[in-house]
Amino acid sequence: MAQGSKYKVAFRRRREGKTDYNARIKLVDLDKSRFVIRISNANVIAQIINIGKDGDETIVSAHSKELQKMGWLGGTSNTSAAYLTAYLCGKKALDKGVEEAVFDIGLKPSIKGSKVFAALKGATDAGLYIPHGESVLPEDDRISGETIANYANSLDDSDLKEKFSGYSQRGLEVTDLPNHFEEIKNKIDEA
Repeated sequence: MAQGSKYKVAFRRRREGKTDYNARIKLVDLDKSRFVIRISNANVIAQIINIGKDGDETIVSAHSKELQKMGWLGGTSNTSAAYLTAYLCGKKALDKGVEEAVFDIGLKPSIKGSKVFAALKGATDAGLYIPHGESVLPEDDRISGETIANYANSLDDSDLKEKFSGYSQRGLEVTDLPNHFEEIKNKIDEA
C-alpha cells in the first residue's frame, strides 16, 4: 500500500486568490446569464456573461472609461461611477435582449452599501431583473454624490482644495457632483 501525503494542492487560480470555485459552481449550475462586476483601484467593469461550451462568453460589457467619453468628470472607481457603469451595462443588455441575470461579485466581500451593491442598483434601475434584497443597497444620496457635496460645503477653501483637488483639475466643482451625476445618467438614457 502506497504511503503519501493527503494534502491536495488547490487550483492555481484559487491559490492566486482569483477564483472561488465553490461559488462559481453554484452560478454555473443556474444556467442563467451572470451580471459580473469588477472594481479595481482605477476603474469599474460591468459585464453580462453566459457560460459557453468553450468557456465564458461576454454578451455585454461596460467600462467606467466609457463614462469619461460621455463627459463624466468624477472619479472612475467611486460609488457613483460603479452605479453609472452598471446602469450603462444594464441599458446595453436590454438592447441585446437580456432581461434577467444573477449577481456575481467574485471575491469581493459582501458588505452592505458597498460599491458592488451600488452597481447592482444601477443595473436594476436600468431595467434588468437581478434577484436581491433591498437592505444591501446604498442610499440614493450616497450614489449620486450628495454626501460628498454636503461634506465639501462644510469645509473651508484650503481644506476643499487639498481634499478635492482632483475634481477641480478635471473641471468639476465637487459641490456640483449630484447635478453632474444626473446629467450623465440622462445621457445614458438618451444614447
